[in-house]
Amino acid sequence: QVQLVESGGGLVQAGGSLRLSCAASRFIFMIDTMGWYRQAPGKQRELVASVTRAGSTAYVDFVKGRFTISRDNAKNTVDLQMNSLKPEDTAVYYCNAKYYERWRPDSWGQGTQVTVSS
Repeated sequence: QVQLVESGGGLVQAGGSLRLSCAASRFIFMIDTMGWYRQAPGKQRELVASVTRAGSTAYVDFVKGRFTISRDNAKNTVDLQMNSLKPEDTAVYYCNAKYYERWRPDSWGQGTQVTVSS
């Protein structure tokens, strides 16, 4: 399985910005889509944004215009630039990798905490 390591979380005031990074290692060639999910206390984990190896991106409505996902296939990294952060963006953010072989379960990073104060 691919190993994913996130970095870049922290505490920021509302309206501020943070950049999350995820580095993938091992079996990189097997990865199709990479993305970011988040999970707030008491809520289910939800997709935030994703990007395919070819560069196609997708965002959920509540982050459109504020977050930007980018992927560097040469460096095996995927970043999430988060601007205009809101208190409701507070959550643990997880990096995710999906494989070309759909029968393989997704890989997940350990998560990084993002806290937005009002």
